[in-house]
Amino acid sequence: MGELEEFRAQSRAWLEANCPLSIRSNMPADEYPGGGRNARYKNPDTKLWLERCAEQGYTVPAWPKAVGGAGLNKDQAVVWQEEMRRINARPPLVGMGISMIGPALLEYGTEEQQQEHLPKIASGAIWWCQGYSEPGSGSDLASLRTSAVEDGDDYIINGQKIWTSGADNADWMFCLVRTDPDAPKHEGISFILFDMTTPGITVKPIKLISGLSPFCETFLDNVRVPKANLVHELNKGWTVGKRLLQYERSSIGGIGGGQKVRSIEDYASEYVGLDDSGKIADPALRADILRHRMNDKAFALTTRRSMQESATGKAPGAVSSMFKYYGTEQNIGKYELLLTALGTQSLGWEGDSFAEDELTTTRAWLRSKANSIEGGTSEVQLNIIAKRVLGLPD
Repeated sequence: MGELEEFRAQSRAWLEANCPLSIRSNMPADEYPGGGRNARYKNPDTKLWLERCAEQGYTVPAWPKAVGGAGLNKDQAVVWQEEMRRINARPPLVGMGISMIGPALLEYGTEEQQQEHLPKIASGAIWWCQGYSEPGSGSDLASLRTSAVEDGDDYIINGQKIWTSGADNADWMFCLVRTDPDAPKHEGISFILFDMTTPGITVKPIKLISGLSPFCETFLDNVRVPKANLVHELNKGWTVGKRLLQYERSSIGGIGGGQKVRSIEDYASEYVGLDDSGKIADPALRADILRHRMNDKAFALTTRRSMQESATGKAPGAVSSMFKYYGTEQNIGKYELLLTALGTQSLGWEGDSFAEDELTTTRAWLRSKANSIEGGTSEVQLNIIAKRVLGLPD
């Protein structure tokens, strides 16, 4: 048995022994394993699964063991994900800590910053949020105006952030601030971290059309932050901020991966029905589903090839914009097909006339509309692809 197959056998045995049965099912929104100081666990197995995986480093399997990971190489990490998917295991931990700020700190953080923050991310002790967008700075993020002014050993931060996902539950924020108002807009920005319990921070949730409030407004009034929380160099935060966006876009681009879920074909079979040959009765819907599946397969092969090409450990580049754009388009398309299959049962908001998964699907369809905006709009991604991937002239 080769080393990789031996690792697969060990992973399979560990999962069978340690993954609770209730975790081998699709994850309800109210059992989201985000961790954090204020974490509440409706299902006790969610907490148990997090603790068991964190102890082995499996919340961040590819991170170094010294900061809470399992130290897996690229091939082992792929095998681990395949074995997780085989038993339909939920991720033990999700959020911006493991997908965004953690990788950025591994690349740009000081030894002290890595040792302070990364183990807490890996264990689920801290929930992070992102302070990027502002009311007047969205797609043109570099025009941000939230300021950080030096005051002895601290910075005093004033301004407003918006669309700060999960800020009402977050323990810490990673934030872009302007530290040199006279420099060109990309060169006067710094990247800083702060505890959300710091005096002067006010958070107000924003209710979405899906009925949820995952996004917030965040107001910063004379927030005092130690200079030690500055990541990388003063006025060079745009470098860190861009890299973090690439990590974010890679994460969003994989939106269709992860757990096995009830398929479009399942919904179509139940709500549209099958013809005498056992095929989905509506030929137009059948063709649309087939086209979507072919695109899914092509996208999966492309992302797998990209993983193999990045076996050297190189951070994601501009190609992450391609994955973000195509991945979100596929996710949006999936929910359009689901609603087509559901027909009038997709029109429910509440009441006994609709099953729980029908109501959940309708809300998820509404939520999917944000996929083309978050992490940089689709228009921004297309510009990046044109300039940085294809090399087209301005």
